[in-house]
Amino acid sequence: MDASSLDLWGRSLRANKLGLFIDGINLHATARSLGFDIDFKRLLAEFCGRGTLLRAFYYTTILEDQEYSSVRPLIDWLGYNGYTVVTKTMREFIDTDGRRKVKGNLDIELTVHAMEFARHIDQMVLFSGDRDFRSLVQAVQRRGVRVTVISTIASQPQMIADELRRQADDFIDLTEMRSRIARDSHERHSRAESRDRPQFSARAAGSAAGEQQFGSQRHFYSARHSDTQDTPVGDAD
Repeated sequence: MDASSLDLWGRSLRANKLGLFIDGINLHATARSLGFDIDFKRLLAEFCGRGTLLRAFYYTTILEDQEYSSVRPLIDWLGYNGYTVVTKTMREFIDTDGRRKVKGNLDIELTVHAMEFARHIDQMVLFSGDRDFRSLVQAVQRRGVRVTVISTIASQPQMIADELRRQADDFIDLTEMRSRIARDSHERHSRAESRDRPQFSARAAGSAAGEQQFGSQRHFYSARHSDTQDTPVGDAD
């Protein structure tokens, strides 16, 4: 979908009731593969201008028994600024080969919420490239809901499964939305510099979450995650 088609798509939605379903880990990895960070305030405003936005769900995971998670400030900010945040605890364990793994995703929660909301919306917007959502897209379409999937084919490897892309009524490459939803590059550089300075404490950093939007999410596994995966040792916060 090129820029003119994207504008036409946006105009066609303005009389519609919309629901956003954001696979947070997948979106973070997709944006990162394209070299930018998401400004979630701009993202929400973008879709509020395209129709009646009934709900914007954001799904992500946190590590069990971790006192402070790098994603927590973002979760807190989203919860105070128009998003419905759904989290699940990832459980860490050692498999029979002695490898460190984590278990947990939110595919079921996203699917249940989408099916519940299908009778209230005209358009579902899914931020994910996970092939596991193809059956969900089919089910929602059978209820008369049009489904737009947002991911990318511009990365290597591409972040969206072919079967999900084919099933969607509309596919939008995230690169086409970059100018509308990306965080300002100056802000990114400022945050990068601040991360290089000594930090006062994780608890103090978390207390400011309701006042500013935090950016980078560091996770323990890739966007094409399965229910049980290897965790690279050394990536933990």
